[in-house]
Amino acid sequence: MSVNLIAEIEKRIPEFSKSQKYIAKYIIEHYEKAAFMTAAKLGSAVGVSESTVVRFADEMGFEGYPEMQQALRSYGRNRLTTLQRFNISMDRLEDGNLLKYMMTQDIERIRYTLENTSEAGFNAAVDRIISARRVYIFGAMSSDILARFLSTYLNLSCESVVHVQPINSSGILQQLINLGSEDVFISISFPRYFKNTLTATAYAKKCGANIIAITDSEASPLAEFADQLLLARSDIISYADSLAAPLSLINALIAGVGMKNSERLEKTLARLEDLWEENEAYKKDDDGDK
Repeated sequence: MSVNLIAEIEKRIPEFSKSQKYIAKYIIEHYEKAAFMTAAKLGSAVGVSESTVVRFADEMGFEGYPEMQQALRSYGRNRLTTLQRFNISMDRLEDGNLLKYMMTQDIERIRYTLENTSEAGFNAAVDRIISARRVYIFGAMSSDILARFLSTYLNLSCESVVHVQPINSSGILQQLINLGSEDVFISISFPRYFKNTLTATAYAKKCGANIIAITDSEASPLAEFADQLLLARSDIISYADSLAAPLSLINALIAGVGMKNSERLEKTLARLEDLWEENEAYKKDDDGDK
């Protein structure tokens, strides 16, 4: 199957039956919707039977309709605008139980991430972080939320952690001026992949740093730079990015580093507790509180 599924469908249109051409035309023009339709719903949209849609998937070389559906999702993941995502989410959510649907989708993403994360790759990433002179962490747009979270907690158990601020291109690279072969660069990006993230990661690779890429698939543009590739499922669920699975993976990374650097972490946490106590950082329970 061609990497460009839509181009493959367009190329094969002359050999399709009349019903298959209806399906092909709809997918080409509305791939972003077709990717989230059941076979029955897609058939209804173009006026053919569900079985015809399933046979179309077989004709395209897929092992069933779900595999073709996943290929369409992969094709569209980095092509959809925020507005298209919004329209898709409205079509999918309709009038159902929104809370249950959204949280169930996130649970499935975490389960998929767990089943498809390499334990060896994960452990290698933990070891490289621990042995690094400095750990640089970068993510842009919504991925910056993940980068900030990871930076905050790795800073408790690592000697030197740098959260690279997602400003303009030259400003990002300026923050990497001291990056070298003894350092680790953690790059975080999910569709749509931000160009500055790719630029910074390519520069870090050129500097000889070990690259840990946290992204969605082996087809991600970050994958080619990665020494350790950590994959977290991040499909379209609404116009807002779903960060549940990536955050769960990052939590595991934080815990892994903390466990292996437990002596340093324990000392840091003890000092923090003294500092928080001294400055009354947290509200204390009053005896009179109910």
